[in-house]
Amino acid sequence: MEEKTNVMRTLKRLKLPYRHYAFDTGGAAPSGTEVAALLGKDPAQVFKTLVTVGKSGKYYVFMIPVAEELDLKKAARCAGEKSIEMIKTKDLLPLTGYVHGGCSPIGMKKQFPTFVHQSAAGYPVLMFSAGKIGYQVELPLASLQKAVRLTLCDLIVEK
Repeated sequence: MEEKTNVMRTLKRLKLPYRHYAFDTGGAAPSGTEVAALLGKDPAQVFKTLVTVGKSGKYYVFMIPVAEELDLKKAARCAGEKSIEMIKTKDLLPLTGYVHGGCSPIGMKKQFPTFVHQSAAGYPVLMFSAGKIGYQVELPLASLQKAVRLTLCDLIVEK
């Protein structure tokens, strides 16, 4: 029997259909682009979950495509902060309940304001961590919006 994560249990409780994927990582957290390649998915549809802290001391969650880089200035503007910085890796588990490489916007210890890159609206489904390294879930943006209050924003560094 396949292990269920908190994310999967939450989605089931909310009666939100999803697909899940599990893969062997050999104990190491693969990069987001490696996950997309491993699962044969378009990296633009696979999102990573980043946790930040604003100048005010408030925490924010950002979801961007795995091949992209979070633009901290754009992120701060979206959150209404003067500035934003990434939290330290050692602070991730106590704050969210998730480890680096397995962080999901669903099922955190506390729900933080969540912002998703606007490109998400252009895809029928998004894929992101199911809350454990080696586990991913795939669902429509509308379903994610039922599980987490979120705002769509321009969040990535222009190339």
